[in-house]
Amino acid sequence: MRSHYCGEITEALVEQDVTFCGWVHRRRDHGGVIFLDIRDRDGIVQVVFDPDIPESFNTADAVRSEYVVSITGKVRNRPEGTVNPNMKTGQIEVLGKQIQLLSKAETPAFPLDEYSDVGEDVRLKYRYLDLRRPEMQRNLVFRSKVNHLVRNYLEQNGFLDIETPILTRATPEGARDYLVPSRTHEGQFFALPQSPQLFKQLLMVSGMDRYYQIAKCFRDEDLRADRQPEFTQIDLEASFVDEEDIMGLTEGMIQHIFKTLKDVDLGTFPRMSFAEAQERFGSDKPDLRIPLELVDVGDLMAEVEFKVFSAPAKDPKGRVAALKVPKGSELTRKQIDDYTKFVGIYGAKGLAYIKVNDKADLENGLQSPIVKFLPENVRQAILDRTAAENGDLIFFGADQTKVVNEALGALRVKLGEDLNLYTAEWAPLWVVDFPMFEELDGGKLTALHHPFTQPSTDVTALKDSPVEALSRAYDMVLNGVELGGGSIRIHDTDMQKQVFEVLGIGEEEAKEKFGFLLDALQFGAPPHGGLAFGLDRLIMLMVGASSIREVIAFPKTQTAACPMTQAPGTVSQAQLRELNIRLREKAKSE
Repeated sequence: MRSHYCGEITEALVEQDVTFCGWVHRRRDHGGVIFLDIRDRDGIVQVVFDPDIPESFNTADAVRSEYVVSITGKVRNRPEGTVNPNMKTGQIEVLGKQIQLLSKAETPAFPLDEYSDVGEDVRLKYRYLDLRRPEMQRNLVFRSKVNHLVRNYLEQNGFLDIETPILTRATPEGARDYLVPSRTHEGQFFALPQSPQLFKQLLMVSGMDRYYQIAKCFRDEDLRADRQPEFTQIDLEASFVDEEDIMGLTEGMIQHIFKTLKDVDLGTFPRMSFAEAQERFGSDKPDLRIPLELVDVGDLMAEVEFKVFSAPAKDPKGRVAALKVPKGSELTRKQIDDYTKFVGIYGAKGLAYIKVNDKADLENGLQSPIVKFLPENVRQAILDRTAAENGDLIFFGADQTKVVNEALGALRVKLGEDLNLYTAEWAPLWVVDFPMFEELDGGKLTALHHPFTQPSTDVTALKDSPVEALSRAYDMVLNGVELGGGSIRIHDTDMQKQVFEVLGIGEEEAKEKFGFLLDALQFGAPPHGGLAFGLDRLIMLMVGASSIREVIAFPKTQTAACPMTQAPGTVSQAQLRELNIRLREKAKSE
């Protein structure tokens, strides 16, 4: 039906006849001459209809916004003074000869000619209209290009595209499973995969050597801007590799994507241990564009009379840390109060601060409600350790280490955004040397990544000191966002059993949940490892979107619902009976 897409009609086609199709983006009547802007996914082209061809002119006069049309005409240069340098087709226009109305349209629920301030609920309800907007079209075209680059890069490096099952069994991976009742196995359920983890390990045991998949994954968890109940991973696994092999390969892939699509050279990614990241930035995914760092001052506070500081300073599980904000003394009391409320989200009971008005005057040059509790030698030591200058502000966190890290780590990011402290556009890094386990309330241990991660120690040392064990895991971080995480996997049955034992997973439970994997490991499993990238997050960062919903064609809301299709929905009693399911009536108290 067409010879060209709208965006392809440029100066190179002047004096040629073209046929193109699309939606009426805008219609203008200029004194008997009709101008139509026609839009498709490739761009917008201006068409002019004059009364010399009455039939076409009358049709053009009758069309309205979002009508679908086919147009044939001659390309010509725009008259002097009407060139639009901001459009790919802004140098030319098409003199319309024929126009065919292919489909009429009702008035859209919101204007599509430019971005308008429309609520996300309306946009998602009419997503098929929202996706016509140039911004959304660009995002999805960009996503397609990333997918193409990923596939080419991995296949050039010997990876095979292999699909893994969507209907599988429930496994404990840290989030709730989406369950699917089985009609043929009464009372039993499939689970939608949280990741292809176990299957890709089995592919390594089977000798496939290098696997990848752009895989749909599902997690029934609380949602945020970067979370969806169904999301997409760039998933890969390789045999006979170590950490350097996987990290080098995937770092090269991300560098290639950025250079090809954004002409950005990310350079070599720095490495940072988990412990250093927590100590300096309060996070295992630090945003290195922000120059602020946490500084330990617990040793300075251990003997002060102010118990808010001295108690956590003496607690082996506590921390007292400072966060210096250059020129932060310009912050108002209201702003400081707002930041105090903000850190409360992360469990902080307050946010102490010192404004450094004159660092040479330890008695009157420091403005703060807490200064009176700090001896002069402690005040001087704080100024020295934080390298504070006049006009700076120092925030303090004092609590359990986890609370301090999360609160000041989040505050650091918020200050960077609020005060525009960014020193670079892109800041990638690898975070390595993660603890194998983390301790929950009550002393129970859980795997920090997942229970198939290879510890950095042997079986005996793991059994004797599990809390001290590190893992052979690695996370790629970009601008404070975890792009992907992976590890070298356990390929030895004895080590896998020992990890299960540390996690309190007994032999019977392990056999019931992971028997097929444990069996497979006994038949010659190669050393292997891999990594999974969040494709949605990667695209979100690269296009500068605020949410992954902006780069997914048909996303869910933050309540895991679809306003367009009204999913989830009810099903008939007949369907429930087939599945041997009876819905429980809620009691009035519920």
